[in-house]
Amino acid sequence: MNEFYEKLAEILEVDEVHDDDIITDFDQWDSLSALSVIAMFDSDYGITISAEELVNHKTVGALNSFLNNNLK
Repeated sequence: MNEFYEKLAEILEVDEVHDDDIITDFDQWDSLSALSVIAMFDSDYGITISAEELVNHKTVGALNSFLNNNLK
């Protein structure tokens, strides 16, 4: 599992995440988790993602693609 998946799994308090997992389906998904993901993108990858962009990427795979497409 790559670093992004490990960090996301930690935020969501699960052992692992998969590309087809729907982010909002995780029991731990809430506004604090969303803010944690936004902060992770900024601090760990230097990428700004808005709350609107975050909710538009419904799956873990879509969020990973957004990350890869915006890495500098």
